[in-house]
Amino acid sequence: MSDKILLVDDEKDIVTLLEEVLIKDGFSHIRKAHTGQSALEICAEYQPDVVILDIMLPDMDGIEVCKKIREFSHCSILFLSSKNDDVDKILGLAAGGDDYVTKPFSPKEVVYRIKSQLRRQQYTQIETAGEQAKTLSLGTIRIDTDASCAYREDELLELTAKEYGLLLYLMENPNKIISKERLYEQVWGEDSVVCDNTIMVHIRHLREKIEKDASDPEMLLTVKGLGYKLVEGNRV
Repeated sequence: MSDKILLVDDEKDIVTLLEEVLIKDGFSHIRKAHTGQSALEICAEYQPDVVILDIMLPDMDGIEVCKKIREFSHCSILFLSSKNDDVDKILGLAAGGDDYVTKPFSPKEVVYRIKSQLRRQQYTQIETAGEQAKTLSLGTIRIDTDASCAYREDELLELTAKEYGLLLYLMENPNKIISKERLYEQVWGEDSVVCDNTIMVHIRHLREKIEKDASDPEMLLTVKGLGYKLVEGNRV
């Protein structure tokens, strides 16, 4: 297997045992560390996929090591501890850990947990690959959907959640007439009776932020009796 594993424990017998079991399971890229500092140095250089991290280390505790790793890596971190204490588990997970095993443990269980973390990483990579970074543009308006930010001529717009939702849906459906009912359903998530005033107030506030002159809109237009539509602007 090409997945990279870093084993961190000051008890060398435990590290050796885990290494042997991992090798038998097909893992060949394995590094070892016996202190927190050496773990950080190896992790920064080696960039492992999974770190098996003992909480009790001679120079610093594993929770601190985990926090420092999280400053530069998103690898999976599986804690080992001789303490069966919920507080320690919570602290470890809160520091950025992904899993927790209490000593004494079955080496095979640790291997299964490593494989579980690697499968999770693979699923995440597949999902990420399928989700292309999406930027919507129309006229002077641009939306970065990954960051949930909207810009007018590269100036960040200070939008409320509902204003952003309205603009996003209209940007996804340019030059189409969108009814008030449809906007209410998409942005408010409700299909109940539409409150005209609610829609009108939010549309007015949105126009104040995206239009040169909100009282004479060029982009966010009202189609009387039908709803609203977003166009490129600079209409004749």
